[in-house]
This record gives sequence, structure tokens and C-alpha cells, in this order.
Amino acid sequence: MAPSARGARGRGASTRGRGGHVSRSRGGRNGQASSRTPSGPKSAFYSTRVEELPEDVSENDQVSTLEESDQDVELYGSSEDNEENTVSITTKPYTTLLQSLAANAPSNEPARKKRKLSPKRGLGEPRAITSPAIAAAALQDDLDLDHVEEPPEDDEQSAEDLDDADATDDIISPHDNFEVHFRAVNEKVLASCIADCGDSKWKAQRTVLQSGWKVSTSSYHNSPDNFGLRSGKGPTATPDFQLKQKLEAKAIATIPDNGGLNELLGVPIFSYQDVLFCDRTPAIAEHIRALSCLHALNHVLKTRDHVIKNNARLSKSGIPDDTEYRDQGFTRPKALILLPTRQACVKAVDTIVSFYDPEQQENRKRFQDSYSQTADEFSDDKPADFRELFGGNDDDMFRLGIKFTRKTIKYFSQFYNSDIIIASPLGLRMAIGTDDTKKKDHDFLSSIEIVVVDQAEALLMQNWEHVEYIFEHLNLQPKETHGCDFSRVHNWYLDGHARYLRQTVFFTAFNTPELNRIYGHYMLNIAGKVKISKSEYNGAMLDMSIQVKQTFSRYESPELPADPDARFKYFTTAVVPILTKASRTLSGKGQGTLIFIPSYMDFVRVRNFLATSSSTQNISFGSISEYTPVRDVARARSHFFSGRHSVLLYTGRAHHFRRYILRGVRKIVMYALPDNPIFYQDFVEGFLMKGIADGSTDPSQASVRSIFSKWDFLKLERVVGTRRCTAMLKEKGGDTFDFL
Repeated sequence: MAPSARGARGRGASTRGRGGHVSRSRGGRNGQASSRTPSGPKSAFYSTRVEELPEDVSENDQVSTLEESDQDVELYGSSEDNEENTVSITTKPYTTLLQSLAANAPSNEPARKKRKLSPKRGLGEPRAITSPAIAAAALQDDLDLDHVEEPPEDDEQSAEDLDDADATDDIISPHDNFEVHFRAVNEKVLASCIADCGDSKWKAQRTVLQSGWKVSTSSYHNSPDNFGLRSGKGPTATPDFQLKQKLEAKAIATIPDNGGLNELLGVPIFSYQDVLFCDRTPAIAEHIRALSCLHALNHVLKTRDHVIKNNARLSKSGIPDDTEYRDQGFTRPKALILLPTRQACVKAVDTIVSFYDPEQQENRKRFQDSYSQTADEFSDDKPADFRELFGGNDDDMFRLGIKFTRKTIKYFSQFYNSDIIIASPLGLRMAIGTDDTKKKDHDFLSSIEIVVVDQAEALLMQNWEHVEYIFEHLNLQPKETHGCDFSRVHNWYLDGHARYLRQTVFFTAFNTPELNRIYGHYMLNIAGKVKISKSEYNGAMLDMSIQVKQTFSRYESPELPADPDARFKYFTTAVVPILTKASRTLSGKGQGTLIFIPSYMDFVRVRNFLATSSSTQNISFGSISEYTPVRDVARARSHFFSGRHSVLLYTGRAHHFRRYILRGVRKIVMYALPDNPIFYQDFVEGFLMKGIADGSTDPSQASVRSIFSKWDFLKLERVVGTRRCTAMLKEKGGDTFDFL
């Protein structure tokens, strides 16, 4: 297709929409949902405007306002990566740290909350939340399902805890990545890298591989380059990943080389580099999960072995008093895995268990009962990404501590006794506590050394504020000692530099400005960072079985903060007049225009304008958002299909959680392009094709119009293709592009 340019013509939080659940993470700040139904005097505006009805039509059929304004502001990011950012460096002396911890150390352990035992709510039963107080109580009930009343443990372990394989296999090479990255840290090199970070001095390099991947690497000018897997001759088989012997055999059988993924992802992951992988698909999800879980388990076991062996050495007589074995952090948890649903947690745990092969699993039945659920039977029209994400238990609030001993895995261990924490952003946010400093507890995150975030695109559709909140509280100095032996703590922990050693790994189906912000602000690893994406996108609009007119209209937006206002102005001056004219011409017939609005904030703005503006009095419209009750969704869909609503407003999260097949769509207006290119195909090929197939839509009248600015580069690239996107943003001869 070739674009033709002609003269100028005039985008937070959501609730769950599945299974009747009311979401805790998608309903405003801190994940609480709120909804009110209008009562008393007539509302200032309506959520719909309907064609005049005969007098015998029941008043109950009128559509009322049920959605409330959302308080989460969507982040509008630019197409630039913004990978290098100035970070302020604060160093706390060792003596000051000890004094502060000693002063804050409690004399007695606080009373531990007892687990509440109450009748279980069915996994598919709805929960009604009628107020913030009840919502908070409901959240606490769910967290109690994950709570275990467990006393703190003495972390002293003897050499007897090592199994036979561990006692012989782990003569660690000085070139082992674990040894180089965490144990043999050169303090001068570390200080130099921190200085480079403060000055935003990065060495950037981009390489396009023959396999079609674009690999963008960033490293400090003085970062170490002596890691075994960074020599340019990366491994293609799992034994080269420097695994413990007890993990190698199962890894070889479980993770065969798959199209070069072991080299593409395994090399940077097992080299302890930060990774942002931007092309995760259901087809490779299992392979990605195996690599990341294997790496986290391998790291935890190596850390545990070091501690146990050093405990044995210190227990021997004749050890000089000045001998130091710095092999620990402030607290025990070393790996954090963030996932969107409980079923995703089950998959990750099963993967870890398959590698570790324990003789006993404590609390396994309880874990299965509260986390696992038989996969739902979705209709054939649901795409693969929807089936993977929402199959089984799709509850998005959970947190789970996992502890490893010689032959046992223990589930629901107390965080301070755990080795790995697996949680959803909301679940972990609730575990940290409120903003009240006296009640907030994030010390269990102070010694996290590996963070893995899978299905980040799904977390974007929950409450991204929780993800950023968690990263803000990683590797902070603890407020209490928690039984820490400071003579065993790494110096870089004591100096407050743990975040520069922490590895962060993100897997996502597509890149967004929010993920670029994480990449730039929180991936500060001295080992460097890697961003992997497709070298070139062909464009989702090409993968269509039908041909319809697709128009892309560009508007000018000089500054990012003003982009929402510029978009709204363009919509009301260039698009609304067309809708008004069509409503007069097709009065009573219905024009079948679907307006897709990704952001709920923009949705509220457009809805209010259509309901209150004098220029839109002739436009009858309905709306479906993530907050709309199922009954009102059915009514809006019916009115739109029958023609009583000529326009239907539809949000991005509503489609993400429901994937409705809307009938009666003849024209599509995209207020902003979706982040997920699959949505574009759903609308064009799904909605329009249904109308053409049943004869209700004339193919010559079907059309799609999308509004974009230069800040929508990432979205536009995935829809129209890399080459077309660049040309459309630089075109000077016109701002409207038609494709047939």
C-alpha cells in the first residue's frame, strides 16, 4: 500500500470485567473500585443520548450514568527511549547505618496477625464492593488467604543442609557470572559506574541480527567486561549457563534451543544484565518462563550454598578474628517475580518445582486450592493472548513466599523467611502497606537481587502505579535489623548501592513509554542493559482478510504535556462535525460509528462533551467502559446494533478484559491507536467483517479513521509498519494518509 497525502484537516485504572468479579487493582488509586448510581435530582449529564422513543417504551430501558471519573492519569510517553537519566546518588556510611538500625530495633516482636478463617467464596462468584471501607476489608480477606502464621527463623544453616551434589559440584570458577557480579565486586569500578550513572554517561550500541531482531545495548563507560557469557560467543545450550549440577540435567531436557532464544535471551539473563524483551508471544511463553525461573532458582541456590559453606567455616576453631565472609544482604528474599494472575503464578511455581524436584512440598494442597483453577472454555473467537492471560484463576491480587531447604519447598512462608517472592503488583502493594511510615513495611525488598516481570503488557492494563511504587521501594535501607548479622553483609549493601547490582528482566508483547521509563530510571545495573525488539514491523493493517479504507490523520502536538488537549481539540473540530452531519442525514437509521478510546480519562472527557455540548444534541450515543455493569453493556450493545444509538464509545480496558464482538459497526474512529496491535485487527477484521458477512454493512461504506501525533510513534509503527510510520511522521505535504 502506498499512502496518499492531501491537505490538512481539521489517551488509567480499570476494573475487572470478567466473571462478575469486581477488580481491586483496576478501580482507581490503590486498586479500589468505586461506582455510584445517580439518585435524587437529575444528573448534570447522561452517559448516553438515545433517539426519541414511543411513549409506550418503559422508562427503565433508558441508559443512565454508571461510570465515575477515574483518578489515575495515563502517562503519555514519547517515541524516544529516554534511556539515560540523571539519578541522584546518596551514600550512607556504615556507622550511621548501624546506629540508625540499633535505634529503631524493637525490644519485642510485634504480635502477629492470626489468619482469618471464613467460608470460602467461589472463584467465579462476584463480590459486591459498595464503599472504600468494605473494599479495604475485602482486600484484606484476600490477603489473608496468602497469610501464614509463622515465627521468624534463625537463618543459621550448617553444611549438613547441603546434599551430596551440592557438596561436590560447586567449586565456583572465578569467571562464574554469579561470582563476578555479586561476590568479586571491584569497589573502584562500582564507584566509577555510579558516577557515570549520575552523569548519564552510557555507551549505546544497536545491532540488527540476521534473525530479524534489533538488540540495543547500554553500558557504563567503566562497566566490567569480564563476564564469561559476554565474550561475543554466547551459549546455545543450557550447560553453558553455569548452572548447579542438580539443575543441569533437567534444564537440558526442559529447555532445548528454540530458534536461538537461548542465545538471544539466555546470554544476557544468565550474565546478570538487565533485559527488556519486547516481543513476547504465547508461542514462546513457556520457554521464556523456563529461562527466567531457572535463572532465579539457580541464583537462590548458589546464594544459599555460599552462606551454608561459610557458616561451616566460621564454626571451625582457629579462624582469625578478622576473617570476613560477606555473603549476604539485609534480609533473606533474593528474587521477586511479578505476574498478572494467580494462574500465571501456578505456572511459574510448577516450572520451579520441575527444576528443583523436591522430596516434599509443604502447603502444596493449600496452594493448589487457592491458586489453581480449571481453565475456562472460551469461544473460538477469543485470541491466543486472551486465552493465556485469563484461562484458569485470573484473580489479580496475591502474594506468595517460597522457601527452599535441602529437600523441601515451603509455600506461604513469611516474607522474611522466603527465598523467592511471587506476587501481583496489587498484592505486593497491599503487603507493603499504606503511606503511613509507621505502618509501611518494605524491608523484605531491601535485598532483592533479581526482579522478573512477565506479561508486562497485562500489568499495564491493571494499575501501573503499583509497579512503579514497588520499584521505588526496592533496595532501600531497612528500618529494622530483622536479626541481620552485619559482619556478613556485602559492603555495597551497607553503602546503599544494591540497586546498581540488581538485575531487572521484563518480558512484554510490545514496548510502551511506561516500559521505556522503567528501562531508563530503574535499570541501572553495572553489567549493562539490553533491549530486544523486532528490527522492523510490517504493520497490523496488512494482516487483514478484507479490504477497507483506512485513514490516518495527524495533528500537531509540539509538547508532550499538552498532547491530550491537542488531541481533544482536533477530535471536536475535525471529527465531531462529521458525526453531527451524519446523524442528521441518517436520522433514525443509525450510522453505526464506533469510537475507540484507549484511556479512561479521555473517555470521560469525550463522553461529557457529547452529553453536554449543544453541537452534539442530534447525536445519540451509548458507552461501554471497564466500569459498565454487564446489564448495561448488553443494553448498549443492543441499542447500537438496532440503530437507537448511532455512536458507541468503547474503552481499551473494556476490550482487553472482555473482547466483545460488537455488531452493527459500519465505521470506526480511533481517538488514539491501541498499544496492542491485536486490538486494531479485532476492530477492523472482526467488527467490520461481521457486518459485511451478514450483509448489514456495505463494503464500500466501511471505513476506519485513526488520529495520531508524533508522540504515538510506537503505536503507529506496530499498526502501519516501520517504514510507513517514519514517512507519515515526516511528511510535509499533508497530514492525512489513506490506505486501501
